[in-house]
Amino acid sequence: MKLKGRTAIVTGAGRGIGKAFATRLAQDGASVVVADMANHDVSAAEIARATGAKTLGLKIDVSSQEDTERLAAETIRAFGSIDVLVNNAAMFAVLQLRPFEQIPVEEWKRLMEINIMGVALCARAVSAQMRKQQRGRIINLASGAPLKGVPLFLHYIASKGAVISMTRGLARELGKDNITVNAIAPGLTLSEGVLNNPHHAGLNNEASIRTRALPRDEKPEDLVGVCSFLASDDSAFMTGQTLVVDGGSAMV
Repeated sequence: MKLKGRTAIVTGAGRGIGKAFATRLAQDGASVVVADMANHDVSAAEIARATGAKTLGLKIDVSSQEDTERLAAETIRAFGSIDVLVNNAAMFAVLQLRPFEQIPVEEWKRLMEINIMGVALCARAVSAQMRKQQRGRIINLASGAPLKGVPLFLHYIASKGAVISMTRGLARELGKDNITVNAIAPGLTLSEGVLNNPHHAGLNNEASIRTRALPRDEKPEDLVGVCSFLASDDSAFMTGQTLVVDGGSAMV
């Protein structure tokens, strides 16, 4: 129960990796806010039943400044603090892999709004409360893809490269207030969304496995221990770092 008495927000926690993160943080003793565009209430209720933790489900579009400010305000109203923010929400599983010249401009714009602006807006929304508390953990979901230069989804790897850079910059800005900012870089993970995309779950996953030192599927459960570590006092003197959790595909 190393997070007992603390409050964690997890974006994109309606299913998949985000739900796995939220469940683990609840098991660690945190009160958990499940923020997503869909399935937020159902997931919050399921996590509460499974762990006994206090939970709150909120319908949030992370690309909306109004929504992210409401997320922070309602979290404080319900639980009195914001101790952990996991910026997990991202646009990926629905993407079609294709040469960069064929990626629609509107898809570029929407992906950047979610994957980059969503991280910035959520961090901005919680920072005042974390500064007031003189304590906080921000955990950003990056990816191993930009570390390897994976082709055929240039907008996605560009966005996750930006997340790594933002993690470092935010760590410098927020460190004086005892707020750490770190990132997790997974490999291709068999979340619900990925499993619903035959291309990702098939050929793309097989290609990913062949690059790994640990040649097996990556599942959401492979990521939760690192999230738990970064959310806790165990990582109190660690900030600005990107932890690669991909079975030894990208070794940095």
